[in-house]
Amino acid sequence: MIEWLLVPAAYLIGSISSAIITCRLMGLPDPREQGSGNPGATNVMRIGGKKAAGITLVGDTLKGFIPVYIANLLMVPTELLGLVGIAAFIGHLYPVFFSFKGGKGVATSMGVLFGLSWLLGLAFTGTWLLMYKVGKISSLSALIASILSPIYAWFIIGNQAIVAASLMMMVFLLWRHKSNIQRLLNGEEKLI
Repeated sequence: MIEWLLVPAAYLIGSISSAIITCRLMGLPDPREQGSGNPGATNVMRIGGKKAAGITLVGDTLKGFIPVYIANLLMVPTELLGLVGIAAFIGHLYPVFFSFKGGKGVATSMGVLFGLSWLLGLAFTGTWLLMYKVGKISSLSALIASILSPIYAWFIIGNQAIVAASLMMMVFLLWRHKSNIQRLLNGEEKLI
């Protein structure tokens, strides 16, 4: 039963804000108070450039990947594996260390998917990259990759618990991007 401690541990790891820490260490403004106000890699790129954004992206991806990877190494049941991934993702969205005000979850969900399956992570990342190459809109790329991720999970892994975890992350990701969706519908979303 000690393996169930992986869920709160994953949430705490997810609660570490790579964007805020990176900006503090690099002497940049708090991403919650600049640009879009979102503590994520895209906003960090706007206020601090590619290097700061790259560090943020890696940090946010790893905090999704590491808990799931460890749970995989411990060979926990698939249902628990899905919960560990969701916990890390929710930690990013609602971080206990930062007044429950976190990012939108794209990189962290990508890390979770890589932890579940390299093929699943590559499918998500490949979709994001292809959509970004076509449209140059980060949020639209993330939304499309996220919407397709439960379908990818079904075909790549075929386990209902993993599909459900992917579906739950998709729903939260869509919710967190509701302002982006409105701007997309209005033709006002910014290119990167």
